Amino acid sequence: MIERYTNEEMGHIWSEQNEWHTLMQVEILASEAQAELGNIPKEAAEKIREKASFSVERIHAIEAETHHDIAAFVSNLSENIGEAGKYVHLGLTSTDVKDTALGYMLKEASEILLKDLEAFRLVLRRRAVEFKYTPIIGRTHGIHAEATTFGLKLCIWLAETERNIERMRRAKEVISVGKISGAVGTYADVDPFIERYVCEKLGILPAPVSTQTLQRDRHAEFITTLAVIAASIDKFATEIRHLQRTEVREAEEYFSPKQKGSSIMPHKRNPVTCERMCGLARVIRGNAQAALEDVALWHERDISHSSVERVILPDSTIALDYMLTTFTRVVDRLIVYPEKMMQDLELTGGLIFSPILLNRLVEKGAVREQAYRWVQRNAMKRWLEGKDFLENLKKDEDIATVMTNEDIEACFDVNKMLRHVDTIFARFGL
Repeated sequence: MIERYTNEEMGHIWSEQNEWHTLMQVEILASEAQAELGNIPKEAAEKIREKASFSVERIHAIEAETHHDIAAFVSNLSENIGEAGKYVHLGLTSTDVKDTALGYMLKEASEILLKDLEAFRLVLRRRAVEFKYTPIIGRTHGIHAEATTFGLKLCIWLAETERNIERMRRAKEVISVGKISGAVGTYADVDPFIERYVCEKLGILPAPVSTQTLQRDRHAEFITTLAVIAASIDKFATEIRHLQRTEVREAEEYFSPKQKGSSIMPHKRNPVTCERMCGLARVIRGNAQAALEDVALWHERDISHSSVERVILPDSTIALDYMLTTFTRVVDRLIVYPEKMMQDLELTGGLIFSPILLNRLVEKGAVREQAYRWVQRNAMKRWLEGKDFLENLKKDEDIATVMTNEDIEACFDVNKMLRHVDTIFARFGL
């Protein structure tokens, strides 16, 4: 991922230096386990831990000759360790080291993403309470429907974020695994104890069964989980983009005093951060497709997944980390205009109260299908001719047989639509 969208903590995990360092820890731990089994001298394992080091530049130089990155890495380790270096990588295949290190790195990345999600959740809870009773028009098909509150909009986001936290926890569990089971997963050249020892020290679990690789359904589940979370942010950001449109402007991104919205139009206040969120979500969704393509490998392994993962795993975790931290700031500083929300709610002259009227007519004894037509014909006069909805209802002879003018006026009360707000918020402990 480019530097522009890389936060330092997540970026560090995927730095080449850190990746080789993680692989080195796997090699050191595997040597210690071999010593525990008596397969190599304990002094050799101690020397390996003491002397193990690498140079990225040296690895590249060796790889230029061997055309094998892990073999180049092992050679570099061995030459730095000295005599005991001959015991490094004993009984292991490259993927034993690579996949186990990758499982640990993805565990670390998952922990950062979970921290991001929890921070986002706290901001949503605070702002939802802030606008708990702030009326806003609800829109279906982009058209005014019934009233809701801006706090309830944020509760929708909160509930989805809580589901995303659970998804991320499951994805972390699925991906936090390692394997040191040899060339085809049979432990022909390495004792299962090595796998247990290394994974336990790294805080991950050994896969119950593997081939030369961990099975890539795990990685596909992980990346598709990131894609679902990114899609949620896309959804939330799209809502803000709609609310910030000039004709609406019920809410908008924070715009700093020195910020510029356009190089030629000084008046512009654009939802550029939300647009960025929508764009990056497309990247992660595309990566999820690539992860699904990686599931089917030939027999006990091929290497077609490797080049893909070198791109999609760092890019997806880095991008989602950036999206979560950035969008959390957007919501935290979101500018909200309750007066404009109320103004837009009243834009249709009370048409939004038609469901209350319909229900009241039925309660008063009208046949529902007839009552629907009575209300609808008066609503259409407002839509098409601009006539006063309330006054026309009062003049309607059919409606007058069932409801008084006072009954009709009582239906034009936004609080009737919002009477269960407290019930919904209570479900979140708010």
